[in-house]
Amino acid sequence: MPRYKITIEYDGTPFSGWQMQANGRSVQDHLARAIERFTGVRAIPRGAGRTDAGVHARGQVAHVDLERRWPPETVRNALNFHLRPAPMVILACEEVDETFDARFSAKARHYLYRIVTRRSPLALDRDRAWHIGVPLDAEAMQEGARHLLGHHDFTTFRASQCQAKSPLRTLDTLTVRSEGESVFIATSARSFLHNQVRSMAGSLKLVGEGKWQPERMREALEARDRRACGSVAPACGLYFMTVDY
Repeated sequence: MPRYKITIEYDGTPFSGWQMQANGRSVQDHLARAIERFTGVRAIPRGAGRTDAGVHARGQVAHVDLERRWPPETVRNALNFHLRPAPMVILACEEVDETFDARFSAKARHYLYRIVTRRSPLALDRDRAWHIGVPLDAEAMQEGARHLLGHHDFTTFRASQCQAKSPLRTLDTLTVRSEGESVFIATSARSFLHNQVRSMAGSLKLVGEGKWQPERMREALEARDRRACGSVAPACGLYFMTVDY
């Protein structure tokens, strides 16, 4: 049974997240239906990460086993046809060894969070960025971000309903940069806890506003207490960018 690795881009606004839901509105649901329409067989794609409702992806990766072999470009084109009009597309498809697993073979996952600081509301970027309408000190945010790098207990930045067995994670990168009216928070790790990136972004925003000193990020981390976290940033500003294998 051939296995295919597919790279997916989607606007998460209308979806209830990656994971299959009873309402059938998840990214995984839509992709499974497209696969069935193409092949005539029910096959469940397995993703590299479970994005929440409203979170976008530029390079989500999944694998799926099909009952017959197709040229990868045929799989890509057929799935794109059957995914319409949902705001998701298959960017790439390749046949891989049966040992490849989109989730467990991953060595690093990369996320980007975007904040827009302009005064006027968003039109084109509505639901695609966090609009806060006040200037942010990106340098102070970067100073605060450094306190989170490395191997730590990230209980403070973990959703209360997180199902991970351990709060320990190793944050490889966490950088903050400004570009015009946008502030970008980029981060990478082998794996993240539920809501970890959005929790870190929400706290860093407080640093950027001057409501927290950069050292408060270290204090929040060391508290190992969810109550020490700032407000969780909204899903609309988060993008699952790429996966390293």
